Amino acid sequence: MSNENLKAKVAEYNAKVEKAAAKFPERKNLPEQRLYTPVDVEGLDYERDLGFPGSYPFTRGVQPTMYRGRFWTMRMYAGFSTAEESNKRYRYLIESGATGLSCAFDLPTQIGYDSDDDISTGEVGKVGVAIDSLADMEILFDQIDLGKVSTSMTINAPASVLLAMYIAVAEKQGVTPDKLNGTIQNDILKEYAARGTYIFPPKPSMRLITNIFEYCSQNVPNWNTISISGYHIREAGSTASQEIAFTIADGIAYCEAAIKAGLKIDDFAGRLSFFWNAHNNVLEEVAKFRASRRVWSKVMKERFGATNPKSWMLRVHTQTAGSMLTAQQPENNVVRVALQTAAAVMGGTQSLHTNSKDEALALPTEDSVRVALRTQQIVAYESGLADVIDPLGGSYYVEALTDQIEKEAWEYIKKIDEIGGAVTAIEKGYIQKEIQDSAYKWQMEVEKGDRVIVGVNKFQIEEKPVEGLLRVDSSVGELQKKKLADLRAKRDNGAVQDKLAALEKACQDETVNLMPFILDAVKTYATLGEICGVMRKVFGEYEAHVNL
Repeated sequence: MSNENLKAKVAEYNAKVEKAAAKFPERKNLPEQRLYTPVDVEGLDYERDLGFPGSYPFTRGVQPTMYRGRFWTMRMYAGFSTAEESNKRYRYLIESGATGLSCAFDLPTQIGYDSDDDISTGEVGKVGVAIDSLADMEILFDQIDLGKVSTSMTINAPASVLLAMYIAVAEKQGVTPDKLNGTIQNDILKEYAARGTYIFPPKPSMRLITNIFEYCSQNVPNWNTISISGYHIREAGSTASQEIAFTIADGIAYCEAAIKAGLKIDDFAGRLSFFWNAHNNVLEEVAKFRASRRVWSKVMKERFGATNPKSWMLRVHTQTAGSMLTAQQPENNVVRVALQTAAAVMGGTQSLHTNSKDEALALPTEDSVRVALRTQQIVAYESGLADVIDPLGGSYYVEALTDQIEKEAWEYIKKIDEIGGAVTAIEKGYIQKEIQDSAYKWQMEVEKGDRVIVGVNKFQIEEKPVEGLLRVDSSVGELQKKKLADLRAKRDNGAVQDKLAALEKACQDETVNLMPFILDAVKTYATLGEICGVMRKVFGEYEAHVNL
């Protein structure tokens, strides 16, 4: 049948369906189009738009055989209380079959304060593990061979300090930096736009990031120097198209900053990685993953002139959507996470963390973490979704949706370019307002009942309070204070002051790479707060303001 004939048939079908729709009104918040046919993908060129897995434009995946040879890294996000407690959880996860670690740090660590600082009161160890010095990092990875495990660290403003601590721990284990594998999030732009754990203003923050790019390209070549994160943008309320558009715009800004600092695109681009959210709408998420790879490959090849195919690849870590977990009927979250896992796998993720059912209420228990990990393992070994590459490729709907999301992403990227780039767009509040508007629209739909959240605005039940939740004892703060007092009494404080003074001097010269100075300070057991305090003194602190 020719496309013209098919178009006529589709029009005939829609006319008939309108009568049925009048009798049985359709739900709200559905795709505008009911049915997808070859008409909707008539302009699709296989080689140009899809290609083969492992080949430009990577729509169908970044590896030639994807999961047929090796599954994605099952990287469970964990960290709470003290380094001792988190170390026990890490070893439990490894014994349960996790193939990578993902470290969550507490709020004081994320914003560069020691546990004994007044500002840390009540927050120590609550949303992640407290790391005040190299001594804590040594405990955190005790009996874990850093030469064999891949570690991701969710840390941004003080990423240089935590990376230095990791390198120092590895050296104490006899593992040289060139043998280390892992990722630091190190994505400060999304902190200004969506998350809030920033310390320094944009200019020095971008300097620290490019310093890390340069240092790792020379000394830690297998380390992913940044995880450019759409996850938190989506958690803040963005759409799928906004998630990839704003994140890729951030990636463009990082590349431009690195090139301005004297690096060549192919020297660092192959170690850039991304971090996507796996949301509830399975087919939309699959299309999002596919579109994001296509957009990034074009950005790297056409905009930056990268010639190394590794520079064209968008490699992605995924986490299931924390914002979609409900405190009501938390058992339902197991189903949500399973669907989100399926979306990430069919979308072609390189690593994955699955949230636990109780995370809307508290930090996850060991039992709920095991179920979350088993969800990945069941999808990997039992579902068949990992047996063929890009299993939804060729679907009329998925291909049309991939094109649509790509188009919308390019429109946002063009708008951000016109504003002056991601940094300027954030400073002017454009990205924040777009996210806020999308979040508001979603919330209004939920409150009106136009968007159903099972157990929240429909199918509610009377529930007893959930028992057996993991709680972090407030004594953790006092324990960390004691550890810090003991550390300061035992270390060579003269050496600490010398290295901090050298770091301060280096901060004042914009041409100097700060990583070696931070590493030297870390090795004297200078604390995170002391090191960040020196940088605060020179760089100042960022104060959020939005000009709308």
